Amino acid sequence: MSTKVSESTGYVPNVQMSAFGYVMAAILVIVMLPVLPIIALAWIVWRAFIAEEPAEPSYETWREQANTDWARSVAGLDEEEQEAEAEEAEEKAEAEA
Repeated sequence: MSTKVSESTGYVPNVQMSAFGYVMAAILVIVMLPVLPIIALAWIVWRAFIAEEPAEPSYETWREQANTDWARSVAGLDEEEQEAEAEEAEEKAEAEA
């Protein structure tokens, strides 16, 4: 016993399913509108008391980092890093030759 399956008609609009989707969306909107103020209030309370503040870069941290970079360059630490990179480049060049 086999069941006969009709050939596929391809991708065509299904009016019944589209209408059902629109009806369900309308019902959800009607149900959710009265709940929306409660959701908004819960979100505000959550953001105010529970959620952690994301770390935002501020002028103070930028200034501290700039001072640290300046101090490193004055102390010659950046030059040491550049010399180390130059030596590595020379070693690579020698290895390729």
